[in-house]
Amino acid sequence: MYQVRSIEDISEISAQDWNHLCGQDYPFLRHEFLQALEASLAVSPATGWTPCHLLLTEGSQLIAVMPMYLKAHSYGEYVFDWAWADAWQRYGLPYYPKLLTAIPFTPATGPRIGTHHPLEKILPLFLQAIQALGQSFNASGWHALFTEPELTHIGKDNGLLTRLGTQYHWFNRQYSDFEHYLSHMTSRKRKSIRKEREKISKLNLDIHCLEGQEIDAAALNHFYHFYQTTHLKRGRKGYLNRAFFEQICRELPEHLMLCSVEKEQEIIASALFFKSSTTLFGRYWGSSEEIDGLHFETCYYQGIEYATRHGLQRFDPGAQGEHKIARGFEPIDTWSLHWLAEEGFQPALTQFLEEEHKHIRAQQTYLKTYLPFHKNDAS
Repeated sequence: MYQVRSIEDISEISAQDWNHLCGQDYPFLRHEFLQALEASLAVSPATGWTPCHLLLTEGSQLIAVMPMYLKAHSYGEYVFDWAWADAWQRYGLPYYPKLLTAIPFTPATGPRIGTHHPLEKILPLFLQAIQALGQSFNASGWHALFTEPELTHIGKDNGLLTRLGTQYHWFNRQYSDFEHYLSHMTSRKRKSIRKEREKISKLNLDIHCLEGQEIDAAALNHFYHFYQTTHLKRGRKGYLNRAFFEQICRELPEHLMLCSVEKEQEIIASALFFKSSTTLFGRYWGSSEEIDGLHFETCYYQGIEYATRHGLQRFDPGAQGEHKIARGFEPIDTWSLHWLAEEGFQPALTQFLEEEHKHIRAQQTYLKTYLPFHKNDAS
């Protein structure tokens, strides 16, 4: 007998039980990461993220888990549905609350269900519970963001709408170092990147990478100050607070790397990365000085060098950024799944997503022509 129940706090399940089903390699689905978001109150009803994680049991045995939130807005998601909310409003219907399966503030593709059973078996059971919960919460629908291809295909087979997006990732084709990577580019592009990096090199900055265990309180304090200062320059605070960063440094040091930049023995910029056994994830950045090219050097070129040194297969630097293409970051697909409680919107949204899909495919084809590689090296 299968049963699905929701929990309002991830601490209601042990880290051991959650991680046993979700694995411990992809950092953002780990119990420690999600719990840090909740314990720091970055994720809470007050911030518009009410946890309602799903647990699937068969008899007394826990067989699957899924992170889920009741959302009061669409901030911090990176799959933009503001136009959908406007459409609901025009018809006099509330779009919020909505149910969301995603990693808060984290546009990184990865598993969204933790289980050792086939997803073809598990997803329909969760969908039944989601639809019942959606009715009880009067939610407009459910959305699963940055899903892996397998779950995306299974979701589509179960009648869910699928939405295509684009990110720009770097792939390690067995490069021995950065110069080896540049050797696969056309001469003009290679010279452009060297010139860009030389401009930073001439400033005599000390740029070094700290592994998670090496990130001390002073390094974290500098990073957090830069992170918030950089966000405030754009008119808002960062979503995450000091308590969150302190907790993940304690709980997940093996998944962290901090790139620190010093000028005349004073730290002026930092970028915090996450990592799995195969992938580097660029996540947060900040600086105290506006130096042309420093952001790209710290957040992208240093990431490429680190991934090359450590044999990581891929570097995911985060959402958006067509400017990354000229530096060798390739357009890749991202996916999301959608269920709508109001079936009347289904035909219009289906048509919208089909048109959007065609546009994105054409854009990806066009953007690939701007990749800097020799023709035989292009993806």
